[in-house]
Amino acid sequence: MGEVGEGTNSSAEHAKTRERRNQRIDWDEYWMNIAKDVAKRSTCLRRQIGAVIVKDNVIISTGYNGAPRGFPHCLDVGCRRDKLNIKSGERHEECIGVHAEQNALIQAGREAAGATLYVNSYPCKICAKLIINAGIRRVVMSGEYSDREGLEFLRKAGIELTFLD
Repeated sequence: MGEVGEGTNSSAEHAKTRERRNQRIDWDEYWMNIAKDVAKRSTCLRRQIGAVIVKDNVIISTGYNGAPRGFPHCLDVGCRRDKLNIKSGERHEECIGVHAEQNALIQAGREAAGATLYVNSYPCKICAKLIINAGIRRVVMSGEYSDREGLEFLRKAGIELTFLD
């Protein structure tokens, strides 16, 4: 037989439990942290972007920016856009890379419909069009991007936008 009070929590233990609950991050912050970790796989010399598509609090897919499969990475051969002095947000067609959002959408397929996309940047206008047609219902972003036209596309499509940071 145990002593009196064994197996019961003291008020100090309850206070610690409450404090831990108050420090627990919310879902948006959780998923964005994962997107930021995914970005660490990027092979782009300019920007490290990660994306996570989540549905019903389950990861459907992830993506990061980099060269298409089988192509040499910019980390290895240099950045074409840098060589051509192209500013960020301009002349996307000159970049060999596939954007994080694009890679995540490709992996998700039809499962993306109704999901939330987390990305540590603002989607460009090309990605915005893909996000709209994939049926993503919400985009959660952190960071910045020089071209904000993609945000306008998403707003026009009625997609819910959330900005963290």
